[in-house]
Amino acid sequence: MTTNLRQLGATSIGVSPVAMGCWPIAGMTSLDVNPTDSLKTLRAAVDSGINFFDTAYCYGTDGESEKLIANLVRDDRDSIVLATKCGLHWDVEGTRRFDATPSTLRRECEESLDRLETDHVDLLYLHAPDPNVPIAESAAALKSLLDEGKTRGVGVSNLQLDQIREFHKVCTITAVQLPYNLLQRGIENDIVPWCREQQISIVAYWPLLKGLLAGKLSRDHVFEEGDGRAKYPMFQGEEWEKNQDFIDELASVARDLRISIAQLAVAWAIDQAGITSALCGAKRADQIEETAAAMNVDFDTESAGKIDAALERRGTPFSQWAV
Repeated sequence: MTTNLRQLGATSIGVSPVAMGCWPIAGMTSLDVNPTDSLKTLRAAVDSGINFFDTAYCYGTDGESEKLIANLVRDDRDSIVLATKCGLHWDVEGTRRFDATPSTLRRECEESLDRLETDHVDLLYLHAPDPNVPIAESAAALKSLLDEGKTRGVGVSNLQLDQIREFHKVCTITAVQLPYNLLQRGIENDIVPWCREQQISIVAYWPLLKGLLAGKLSRDHVFEEGDGRAKYPMFQGEEWEKNQDFIDELASVARDLRISIAQLAVAWAIDQAGITSALCGAKRADQIEETAAAMNVDFDTESAGKIDAALERRGTPFSQWAV
């Protein structure tokens, strides 16, 4: 399948407007995950026109996500754009730990390359800022890995604009990864315009807001034990009711376009100025096939206007960070 690729930052790398987010196949917070279905999902992504795969050192307690993606790399490394992240890991007690010291960033990068069975990735992110390590030190460490050819580009994830600017002074940024969707649009005020000026791609995660904007959770939905979404305010009380009203309006627009609500939400995200690609997580083939089809949606101005009106009725959406 042919996909119109988009330029990743100032590099010569072309990426699909929809990328596969490979957190779910790690099986840490998603239910009913198994290697057989995960491999089918990865291959379905390729067959659907996706060439951009996003993972991280900490996606799995022992690199399960990266090890699964290695199966794609063995078949055709040149056609796959690999992004991974370093600077975040799980300790022996299962607690998330931030460590963006230069030595750790290098070690995690090299372990990720071993897991992925490749000598380089196309994009290496600082996963998150480490409050105990100056941003400039982490940036210098990733610049060294870039200079050595272990990555073709460097990115940052979950940084505020002042941190992004500080990092960029030391190491040229190819892409910034942040949450962005119909209900989380705070980055439009500052990060999006700055990145566009600097020719830095924005790779949006949570385009479906943890499944909320897929339109498949009924008002009376009860989350299974172990489903991490239940803890978020957007799935509770008054916010839940407001969001369900909003989903009802999206459903009407989607029907007019003869697409699913999920496809509408993803198509909207990749249609926005400054957004190069949207990360769609999946643990089953049908899930990634559905969201990948958003790349073929003709998102027209009439539909955009209806969505804007629905957002106005929804009221103040979630901020950039609050979920």
